[in-house]
Amino acid sequence: MELKGSMEVSRIGDAYDDDGHPKRTGTVKSAVAHIISAVIGSGVLSLAWSTAQLGWVGGPIALLSLAIVTFVSSYLLSDCYRTSDPINGKRNYSYMDAVTNTLGKKRTAVAGFLQFLILYGTCVAYVITTATSMRAVLRAKCYHFEGHDAPCEYGQNLYMMIFGLVQIFMSFIPDLHNMAWVSVVASVMSFTYSFIGLGLGIATTIGNGRIKGSITGVDTRSVADKLWLVFQALGNIAFAYPYSVLLLEIEDTLKSPPPENQTMKKASMCAIFITTFFYLCCGCFGYAAFGSATPGNLLTGFGFYEPYWLVEIANAAIIVHLVGGYQIYSQPIYGATERWLSKKYPNNGFVTKFHKVKLPLLPKFGFNLFRFIFRTIFVITTTILGMVFPYFNEVLGVLGAVNFWPLAIYFPVVMYFKQRGVEAWSSKWIVLNIFSFACFLVSAVGLVGSIQGIVAAKLAS
Repeated sequence: MELKGSMEVSRIGDAYDDDGHPKRTGTVKSAVAHIISAVIGSGVLSLAWSTAQLGWVGGPIALLSLAIVTFVSSYLLSDCYRTSDPINGKRNYSYMDAVTNTLGKKRTAVAGFLQFLILYGTCVAYVITTATSMRAVLRAKCYHFEGHDAPCEYGQNLYMMIFGLVQIFMSFIPDLHNMAWVSVVASVMSFTYSFIGLGLGIATTIGNGRIKGSITGVDTRSVADKLWLVFQALGNIAFAYPYSVLLLEIEDTLKSPPPENQTMKKASMCAIFITTFFYLCCGCFGYAAFGSATPGNLLTGFGFYEPYWLVEIANAAIIVHLVGGYQIYSQPIYGATERWLSKKYPNNGFVTKFHKVKLPLLPKFGFNLFRFIFRTIFVITTTILGMVFPYFNEVLGVLGAVNFWPLAIYFPVVMYFKQRGVEAWSSKWIVLNIFSFACFLVSAVGLVGSIQGIVAAKLAS
């Protein structure tokens, strides 16, 4: 009997980690896939437009600077996965857990509100981007068969609703641990449309016979207009990089040993290097191809391009990627809400009871009525907001600015001070606070410029 008991304990140990959660199996490769899936999304499509506003000097400098800032932020935040001790400390399963356990509950409400606002807003942005790409597919086909003088105008609300229906179905995926395959597919799609966008930009530049654009960027009627667009461009670039709101959720999928923070830092370095390369290529070649006429969404600017099917493949890859990317950003909200209600109402069958369901061609899965209703309402509201505010660049700018300083810089820096016991007015304290203040200025001007852009767009419509 004792032998049997020890064998059962051994099996449990093999199946679960020290905190009682299912064994984590993530590696550097899976973490890189998650990061790329989260980062290389709709943000990459706005970078050519952002480069056009900043010009040939400001654009590349801004892209490289934000890459460095993102790596510093991810380096600091990776150490916050475990409280106090990076190897044996208590695990923080999410960004909110890290803030609560490191800084106390007083700052948790602010951090939680901002985190969920960014996650929710990114899902809205993905609804908008998907509809834009669906329309681009139809326009490319229309121009090819009907001629370049054809109107080829399509609405977008229908395509947003179709995307919403797909996301309701995708929301049956239980949590982030069960969607490594989604991230892999999304990452492949990211590379697909990034390479096509890069190739089309190069081909268009060669076809033009010259490199378009200027050192100062797009000319405007006034200095004020130029400043608004520059501020908005900074917000767009800020949106394209940071993934702080998801970093600890991704780190929580990693196996140990080696320590999770070491694996996460390697994954972050690799993922940021890859994304920066694509960002520079897409931003710069897009600007070189279109100059002052660079579109807000790069892949919607090749409507007359032949072969038209290449444009269609690129936009189809964006759509597939955003289907997975939406889930990457919505799952933390799903998980946090469901965990909180399960703890608050542990005996409520509506919240905690699961029913086994078998659908044709699918394995059995657990169906929870509250999960289904909550996730469905979540998808519906993001879809409706996408219909009300279908302003691609402006929405991305607001999200980037709101996320950039508070969540990607301020909280990671303050938590790092607390974790490592950094003394006030020490050299490290001064350097990181100057770093934080500089990022605050970028975030502030990006937010102001993007809000002004939304107001102007709404008034114009």
